[in-house]
Amino acid sequence: MAQLLYAADPGGAAHGAAPAGEAAHGAGEIMRELIEHTFDTYVLKIDWRPFGLQWLDLSITRAVFNMWIAAALIFILFRILSSKQSGGNLRGRYLNFLEPFVIYVRSQMVYPIMGESNGRRYLPFFLTQFFFVLFCNLMGLIPIPHFGIGGIEFPGLATATSNMAVCAALSGITLLTIFFMGMLEQGPLKFWKNLVPSGVPVALIPLLFPIEVIGIFIKGFALTIRLFANMTAGHIVIYTFIGLIFIFHSLFVAPASIAFALFIYMLELFVAFLQAFIFTLLSIIFINMAIHPEH
Repeated sequence: MAQLLYAADPGGAAHGAAPAGEAAHGAGEIMRELIEHTFDTYVLKIDWRPFGLQWLDLSITRAVFNMWIAAALIFILFRILSSKQSGGNLRGRYLNFLEPFVIYVRSQMVYPIMGESNGRRYLPFFLTQFFFVLFCNLMGLIPIPHFGIGGIEFPGLATATSNMAVCAALSGITLLTIFFMGMLEQGPLKFWKNLVPSGVPVALIPLLFPIEVIGIFIKGFALTIRLFANMTAGHIVIYTFIGLIFIFHSLFVAPASIAFALFIYMLELFVAFLQAFIFTLLSIIFINMAIHPEH
């Protein structure tokens, strides 16, 4: 990243020196904007450290701000959809857009794995998870950068799921659901007992039990890394292709770089839906394994 900044700004704008010229300065600004798109920054630096804990900084960042937007969009869209259904108007642009996703998650993901009886109980959780991850993935593909109006700073739209902490929190919710619902459905003692398959020799239980417990946390780690890596990689590849324009300063490189960047952007649209699908599907499988150990 530092090399890209240096190449884009040969006058040293990235290192505190004056730029070599207006073009170099513009190139450096573009590259910095692209690089910062993959980072999390403070939006409201209020230095909120509850209970005086210096290591716990809960200041609002761009990722948090974008998660608020995603949550608000989900609430508004489904509130409108609910009001239309309650009023008897079962058609409309909102229903036409959302209905295929809702039906697919319900009929092709939740019910086939968990069954209809259990699936109805967990469907609101998985629908919320799917749409939240999807909206967080898609918002980073909308080209609205950071800007300020009248002293009010708007951090711009970013992919909240390209932040490791966000992905870890989403995976943590799945892990908590695994433990809580597993113990609720089976009973606390039976849940931990069923981690080890029946019929295993007693001598192997001290070896297998820790492995099974660690395996549950590895599932959460896999959910985190899969979502984080896929939603970060595409952005990095895009600004790498665009950075080639400023590195080589060639009209022959620019069309190819833009074409490849546009291709990766379109691929990112597909990946945004795919990762929401995979994250939700794996969560369904893991939670179903916890409440139905015999499966």
